[in-house]
Amino acid sequence: MTDDLGLFRHVIDEGEHSRPQRLTDGRRVRRRARERRRRRVVLGTVLVVLVLAIGGVLFGVHELQALWEVPDFAGPGGAQTVVQVEDGQSLTAIGATLVRCNVVASIRAFTLAAEADPRVRAVQPGYYQLRERMSGSAAVARLQEPSARVGHLQIRGGEQLDNVEEPDGKTVPGLLTEISRASCAMIGEASTCVSPEDLRTAMGQTDLKALAVPSWAADPMSRVESRRRLEGLLVPGNYDVRPGSSAVELLRQVISTSVARLLAAGFPASAAGTGHSAYEVLVIASVIEREAITRDFRRVSRVIDNRLAAGMPLQMDSTINYPLDRQEVNTSDADRARPGAYNTYLNVGLPASPIGSPSAAAIAAALNPEPGTWRYFVKCQKDGASCFSVTREEHDAAVRDAAARGVF
Repeated sequence: MTDDLGLFRHVIDEGEHSRPQRLTDGRRVRRRARERRRRRVVLGTVLVVLVLAIGGVLFGVHELQALWEVPDFAGPGGAQTVVQVEDGQSLTAIGATLVRCNVVASIRAFTLAAEADPRVRAVQPGYYQLRERMSGSAAVARLQEPSARVGHLQIRGGEQLDNVEEPDGKTVPGLLTEISRASCAMIGEASTCVSPEDLRTAMGQTDLKALAVPSWAADPMSRVESRRRLEGLLVPGNYDVRPGSSAVELLRQVISTSVARLLAAGFPASAAGTGHSAYEVLVIASVIEREAITRDFRRVSRVIDNRLAAGMPLQMDSTINYPLDRQEVNTSDADRARPGAYNTYLNVGLPASPIGSPSAAAIAAALNPEPGTWRYFVKCQKDGASCFSVTREEHDAAVRDAAARGVF
């Protein structure tokens, strides 16, 4: 059969095209090249993704390390400074103070070091000589050194403003000297010391109200010799003053603290009804403090009251000694005959001012004397205890007996 009309050509053509055709060498090469390119692209993409992933991980680790890392200075620090630790502060609060003063780099640097050395928890309130830019561990160690504490003084019963030379030639520092020593520290390269002379000048020339002297004491103090104006107003106890303060500021700080302690103990309100002003109570208490041991305080207080009521001179050797540069256990006839505001052998009544720092026990005794009719006493025991007498004859006999037993 012929297909002149072309009726079967399409079928035949389709059959020919449907048969698999063999790839030529050129086409085979091109195909392999395309596959290699695809593999390279895929591999490159994988590598890029892997690099980015690793970079992200490393960046994240770095950022986490930065978050975990505690800022801290290295070493013992540089310029000197003074920092206050306040009463009741936690370690975190102390750390915040140190950061604010540029002592440590971070609160955590300090608290971590404190966790490693818990003894720092015993640090007392007050002022401390530290350095700027200290490591946390260096700051913790320094706070525990006794030499780091500055601005601190302790007042004891019977101490007076001026230095006292004892019979053996030893000098006992007075309160002005102790305040001066407490004022000393270093801030940068400068010393903060205020001399006793500057304190004495400030005491004598500054308005008493500006020194925080309360009204009940200001008036009688204004009539006292300027160098003795503040005598008796500083009660025993621990005090902290801020190094770097002026002489006036230092005096104001210790007076404010002392007056607050008196108020907390109910003074001067407790002086009402005693027959004495609050200032006179301090005068009496200061004499008691210097004349007797604690268990005899209330009896000595009664002797003073009985003598005042009878118009008798107090005849207290402690008041004779008070203005002397060199004090003796037994005063001399010449000292007792020398006129002065503190000579209670010649004068009737109380001395012009307190003669030292009165303790709480001495103030309590002045406020509440032991009942009795004694007018005399003498130290008759080697432990300092006294024998009390109503008459002069009894007293003279007690004196002879004490002397015979070698008490004095």
